[in-house]
Amino acid sequence: MQTELYKPTSFWDKASQLITADIEKNGIEQFRSLPTALDYFVPTYGVPGNSFTKNMVVELMDLLKNKFPSGAKPQRALDDFLIGQMSALSDYRVLIAADDNGKFPHLHTFSESNFGNPIEQFEFDGRKFSRSSLNYLLGLAMLKKHLNGDVPKVVLEVGGGFGTLGEILSGSGVQDLRYIDIDIPPTSFVAQSYLTDVLGDTNVATYEQTRGLKSIDINSLPSASVFCSWQIEKLQGKVDLFVNFISFQEMEPHIVKNYLDQVTRLNAKWILLRNMREGKQVRKDKHSVGVETPIQSDDYKAILSEYELVDRNVVPFGYRTVDNFHSELLILKHK
Repeated sequence: MQTELYKPTSFWDKASQLITADIEKNGIEQFRSLPTALDYFVPTYGVPGNSFTKNMVVELMDLLKNKFPSGAKPQRALDDFLIGQMSALSDYRVLIAADDNGKFPHLHTFSESNFGNPIEQFEFDGRKFSRSSLNYLLGLAMLKKHLNGDVPKVVLEVGGGFGTLGEILSGSGVQDLRYIDIDIPPTSFVAQSYLTDVLGDTNVATYEQTRGLKSIDINSLPSASVFCSWQIEKLQGKVDLFVNFISFQEMEPHIVKNYLDQVTRLNAKWILLRNMREGKQVRKDKHSVGVETPIQSDDYKAILSEYELVDRNVVPFGYRTVDNFHSELLILKHK
């Protein structure tokens, strides 16, 4: 039995059960098209990420079909908006404008795998992207502006979704790079499956291979590893970069602090975070989705006393919602 520090939080407790049941019924090969995954850890620009439902999209498109011939410009414009094409292109344009192709990690060669049967994937300049990959690529492009040649080779992430960051880094041209994803089941199983398909069995260390170890030497790991949440305490060595995108905002503050205490123990030099500045919605009752106590961007200053804030950004690298909430990127460096 694990302590509550490493169990699903109130935000994830019911979701973990639903996701597990969905994957058991439909297979891991379909995870990027399953409703529960789309609601929790497979972000989209279109439905459901844009807050529209499939029925709403059909009704809106039908309105224009009655007024314009098939393929008319208004129809195409509305369709591009509703499927997320416009938003994805906007993020891609920021990436192209911001990234320095001459510096590592290389981001300009990335093209995403279609493992998991994604319902949404966009192609720009012959390369494939999802909202997940563009989120990470924008964060890395922002980070690169501050590295000055100090390229991270050991990257630790807590809550890595289905493994996108590991996929990006694996093709970034950085020699001897090690990516470690720490997560709760079942998303740890999903990330393990995804990265194994992308990188191959021999290049991914798993929980099953390491569950009996009292300590895990970071320097002995292959290019990618996916471990369960409680195994973070077993990691021994040094981390160059720690990343958390969005999942800390779905945890209680004391759980976030425990993870960041481990990050500090591992002497991470750089920290890259994406968090809702105002915090996630509060859970109203045991049947609703939300957190007990929201963690806000400014809370990290108190938790990470050994780090200094290097940069924070919402536009263009983060995201501001239509109801004026701010998904903010933070970069911190060890003092």
